[in-house]
Amino acid sequence: MTHLPASQLPKQLFAPLVKGAAQAITDYRMIEEGDRVMVCLSGGKDSYTLLDILLHLQKRAPIQFEVVAVNLDQGQPGFPTHVLPEYLSTLGVPFQILTEDTYSIVKEKTPEGKTTCALCSRLRRGILYSHAREIGATKIALGHHRDDILETLFLNMFFGARLKAMPPKLQSDDGTNVVIRPLAYLAERDIERYAAAKGFPIIPCNLCGSQENLQRKIVGEMLEGWEREHPGRLQNVLRSLTRVTGSHLLDRELFDFASLSVRPSEGDRGFDGEEYPEREFLAGLSEMPMLG
Repeated sequence: MTHLPASQLPKQLFAPLVKGAAQAITDYRMIEEGDRVMVCLSGGKDSYTLLDILLHLQKRAPIQFEVVAVNLDQGQPGFPTHVLPEYLSTLGVPFQILTEDTYSIVKEKTPEGKTTCALCSRLRRGILYSHAREIGATKIALGHHRDDILETLFLNMFFGARLKAMPPKLQSDDGTNVVIRPLAYLAERDIERYAAAKGFPIIPCNLCGSQENLQRKIVGEMLEGWEREHPGRLQNVLRSLTRVTGSHLLDRELFDFASLSVRPSEGDRGFDGEEYPEREFLAGLSEMPMLG
């Protein structure tokens, strides 16, 4: 795509992102008629792209829904408070800037040399959930993409001994919010290309972004290496999360192994031939309702 005129490049890069996001929204029924969607805007490439996609779908989808952008200023030293208000004003999208000094709390509570992400995200999540209730938002949209989901999967496996990823849609811990991740099917590299072509005013996170020893970064580099050596592998890993065979794992709560008899009612497929997908996940998508 690099040979395309600069004026056409963002549009060409945007089309597959919209298609993948619309598929995820449709598959998991993320947005419905009359929803008020609160888009959490951090100032990073992912949330900017998410906002672009939802504003586009708002015009094209056969349903009516609202979009409001919300940013949380966490009191980080040197945070450019003017950037997001100026950018969002040019878009004409309703927005709100929240101000809470979680930075001081995180720095005070986190031991020297330890990562700040867990506490920082917990505090941020609580504030955003509370605000969503105040403004009557029915959905909270986050900018996590495919690579975030896969990194979480392997982090939980390697360090938590748990087979758990990051769902495209979930109910919040307090039971009062529904969180959606419309970028769940999208590769980070594709989002990066679009963000660069659009020239978004990126705001770096100096609180946690400077911690280069994060395990997430290490796992991310592992996944990038896999994709370089075997293109399409990450898409297949994502696809595997949608095709789970509980009887062939080891979780006794997921499958009732104890009641199995010598003549299983459904038979045993443990020795059947392997089934490898012939097409890459999401290849050949048909027209979707969200695209109009």
